[in-house]
Amino acid sequence: MIVSSPYDKLMERLPVRELTASVPGLDRACSDTRYWEYGVPTAATILVLVHGFRGDHHGLQLIVAELLCGDSNPPDLYIVAPDLPGFGESAPLPDGEHSLTGYACWLREFLRVLAPAGRLVVLGHSFGSIVVAAAVAEGLTADDVILINPIAAPALSGPRGVLTRLAVFYYWVAATLPERWGYALLQNRAIVRMMSVSMAKTRESALRRWIHNQHDRYFSAFANRQVVMAAFTASVSHDVSEFAARIRQPTLLIAADKDDITPLSAQYRLQTLFPNATLRVIENVGHLIHYEKPKPAAVFIREFLAEERPL
Repeated sequence: MIVSSPYDKLMERLPVRELTASVPGLDRACSDTRYWEYGVPTAATILVLVHGFRGDHHGLQLIVAELLCGDSNPPDLYIVAPDLPGFGESAPLPDGEHSLTGYACWLREFLRVLAPAGRLVVLGHSFGSIVVAAAVAEGLTADDVILINPIAAPALSGPRGVLTRLAVFYYWVAATLPERWGYALLQNRAIVRMMSVSMAKTRESALRRWIHNQHDRYFSAFANRQVVMAAFTASVSHDVSEFAARIRQPTLLIAADKDDITPLSAQYRLQTLFPNATLRVIENVGHLIHYEKPKPAAVFIREFLAEERPL
């Protein structure tokens, strides 16, 4: 079932093209990455989006729409949004190495295959913030970095760390059950709905229904149990603070004041670890900035991209 969204009219104005890239893994074997492009490929700036754990490119489309269609004077942007390997419509990594190292390598190779010209900006949300940070710290040549709802500290230390521990137990049970039952547990709609309810902060009933529908439709679009288990392990075993000191590019951090995964105090601490980072905070939202507050996020991104950089 598809639920209407308060953003339907905005999304109708967003042109999109779907493409496939053959991307090498750690062992140099290739797998197909599906990606979606928005805007003009000859634009001066290319913005590459990396979504979070268990999601796909749909999660960040509202920010794309606000950037390109939410203003009468859109920025000169070409936006590319891939599905992470093993999620959405992208094939798993050929070597099965769905660790943070594997994902960071994939992002570097994906951009090498894409061969963008002009200014390159990489954006990551949630788990995508860790992937982007690791890739840039390990040599990805980007001009600017944007992290939305960055995982600023170990997930188990968050304000609702008990829920993370429950998640760890949930994924452990899913891993130990026979394949059929473990896979069914991972895709259980009641559990997916509980996750969605715990993250949504908006009191707008229409928006909440749409957010839950988005999670129902896309949160279980993973290739197999092994992929989702490995990615979950990577997501709770690392955080952006491990890599911040090695990221010298201008960096924009967009945080939420009600994020249950990373407290705001940890975001302020994270900012101090970067050589050159700006922190912007959006109020009355949690870990779903991309669904609940895409317009303020797009405004912050526009302002960041418009800043003059020293030559």
